Amino acid sequence: MAEDPGIGKKVTGRIVSVKGKCSAGHKKGDVFEISCHNPDGLCGFFYHDIFPSLSAFQFGGSMPWWEGDSIQVQCPDTSNLVTMELKRSERK
Repeated sequence: MAEDPGIGKKVTGRIVSVKGKCSAGHKKGDVFEISCHNPDGLCGFFYHDIFPSLSAFQFGGSMPWWEGDSIQVQCPDTSNLVTMELKRSERK
């Protein structure tokens, strides 16, 4: 298994809502410490879909619609929509 080299910012994801029933079993309140090297149990479809944003976010990048160190991302299943808030912080 690959090891997370601990580079970039620490990114913590928290499921903030689930519309319908998540096929991967994610529930509101689930927390993940994810990075470009570690999905930490996040559904593969969700991880794949957010990876470009995650990589920019983890390494200090920004998009015009992002504000600060917290963004919301959504899974690709719009019928059973899972929304996750990502927060970045300095690694200890």
